[in-house]
Amino acid sequence: MEIKNVLVETVVCSGAKGKEARFKRMLQARQEFKRRQDGCLAAWIGQSIDGQGLFIVHSVFEDKKSWKRISQKIADSLDTKDGGLEGVFAGPPLVGMFEASLDSLNLSEKE
Repeated sequence: MEIKNVLVETVVCSGAKGKEARFKRMLQARQEFKRRQDGCLAAWIGQSIDGQGLFIVHSVFEDKKSWKRISQKIADSLDTKDGGLEGVFAGPPLVGMFEASLDSLNLSEKE
């Protein structure tokens, strides 16, 4: 059995004061957009339980090429329409890219 490795993007970020609701909607829109793209296996967000507007954003991509292509599509379509996330961040996000086996994530590949 072949174990396929995938890329997991993890972002920890928070919205600027007074812009948290808009920030959350923008994150949700981007994750929904990713989920509709070939090469994205999963995408979701989680919000901190303490009400401080801190979010963790996870996306799983088939490979680096898919991540780059989808990220560019977001920049070309969503960012040009809504101005991008930079204007609603409270500060710089913490971003990490990780490699994991698809089996360890308990996700099935899109067909």
